[in-house]
Amino acid sequence: MKLNNKVGIIVDSLGLPIREGLVRAKSLGADGVQIYAVSGEMAPENLSAQSRIEMKQFMKDIDLEISALCGDLAGHGFQDQVVNPSKIEKSKRILDLAVDLGTNIVTTHIGIIPNDANSPVYAAMQAACEELSVYARSMDAYFAVETGPETAATLKQFLDSLSTNGVSVNFDPANMVMVTGDDPVAGIKLLKDYVVHTHVKDGIRYKEVDPRLVYGALGFEAMDHEKIAEMVATGEYFREVPLGEGQVDFNAYFAALQEIGYDGYLTIEREVKQQPEEDIALALRYINQFR
Repeated sequence: MKLNNKVGIIVDSLGLPIREGLVRAKSLGADGVQIYAVSGEMAPENLSAQSRIEMKQFMKDIDLEISALCGDLAGHGFQDQVVNPSKIEKSKRILDLAVDLGTNIVTTHIGIIPNDANSPVYAAMQAACEELSVYARSMDAYFAVETGPETAATLKQFLDSLSTNGVSVNFDPANMVMVTGDDPVAGIKLLKDYVVHTHVKDGIRYKEVDPRLVYGALGFEAMDHEKIAEMVATGEYFREVPLGEGQVDFNAYFAALQEIGYDGYLTIEREVKQQPEEDIALALRYINQFR
């Protein structure tokens, strides 16, 4: 097996100012980067038309691509129909920014999809994602839902209910292993028609956990990346580990990606903050064994 996929880094994981981080990502050997675009310097409201042109040129000058923007708005995803209109509007503006910067993918969390397709929460999520899906496809683009909060089968059923594939999948095998206990190899095959971006991450599951405690839900604490990182570090339920040291079978997983014809980015995500650059460099070396 020989992978031909490009490899990316979530540049924010390096903990550097954005342009410094981009240069560092390139020096580490990345082909591209994923960038958080919800708040701060890279938020759509903070980047003028001229700033977008300049950022795109800066990326071109250092020969680096954007694999995707991260538009994760946290909270309860799109479970709450009261706040959904503002979240939908913000998501659209992040997608506009993505297209301006040269990518057509925005990754996000939409909240945990209920098992009951007749529930009000399911309906609220479905309506929000339908609107985002139609908007994305009008631009030949995608909102990519990150795997982990529910099983691949539940996610597929939800995506199949939408009128277009403008809401698709950002596949994260470690989230499946750590939270739902789902099989990433079976999952990638089941979701093959929707996978437009991937995260490369590894993890270990120690015991079963209610996904609502990890990702939040109405009636539970809202989702927050700091809280998730704390749960990872504590290691009571699961732990994120360097590539090849966890329960993701990357030989089988990468083979499954090839089998479904996935030719997009393998983007390294490292949410443990102690030595991010060292861990990312290690991950790059690990993936390069397959290239």
